[in-house]
Amino acid sequence: MSSPTSRRNSWRGSRASSECHVRRRGSSCSYFSSSGTQTEDFSVSLSQPIFTITLRFLLAIDLWLSKRLGVCAWEESPWGSIRPLVRLVEFSGHAIPWLISTVYSLLRGESVAEKEIMLNLALALILDVLLVRVVNTLVRRRRPAQNRSDILSAFFVERYSFPSGHASRAAMCARFFLAQLVDTASMRVLVVGWAVLVSLSRLLLARHYVADVGFGLAMGYCHYSLVERLWVTWDCLQDLLLIGLSERLNRAYSGIWMVDWKY
Repeated sequence: MSSPTSRRNSWRGSRASSECHVRRRGSSCSYFSSSGTQTEDFSVSLSQPIFTITLRFLLAIDLWLSKRLGVCAWEESPWGSIRPLVRLVEFSGHAIPWLISTVYSLLRGESVAEKEIMLNLALALILDVLLVRVVNTLVRRRRPAQNRSDILSAFFVERYSFPSGHASRAAMCARFFLAQLVDTASMRVLVVGWAVLVSLSRLLLARHYVADVGFGLAMGYCHYSLVERLWVTWDCLQDLLLIGLSERLNRAYSGIWMVDWKY
């Protein structure tokens, strides 16, 4: 007759063997934040389709690489001393300063060609913001766990992570400038370097994942192609404004004659 102690040991042994059998059937990859709380869980089972396994594997690499690149996320980070400089680069890619400066240049433009370029740049910025916001709302990917909110990031809020609006804006503006304004090799290097630094700042500050920045760059590159196809000339804008004004005047004029005058 077996003792209670031996029965407990045998039960624990059977439980451990069953757990080991379950673990052999699949593998898991979890991403933990610095505080130790689990933020992403990518459980992989060999019974899942190959597409699902590949996607989870790529997402796990994306999380791991993004965490390694976030060296300026905190002041205590390995490169925390250059965080103010990286935040300055980040600010150069915000949408609101770009929109304000573009509208100011449009109003202060001296020639029709300058006004036309600034007009299309303003429309391109608005289009870029809207399309990025649509994709953000559809995907709703959370930001990295080590992302730290500060005054600028709270004021210029971007709720979701995928895709990176800064990367999309940088790629679109860089291609716009290269095609419309820049004509020297040194300026081309400067524009491309700025776009690369803005995109890299999102990773160093742990604002986005690597996939967010890569997809944002691709979106921005395609946005300029759409803007170039829908390019609005200054004469076309004037014609549209005149047509709209004439239609309003005609409606107002016809409304005056349709009034039932009473004496």
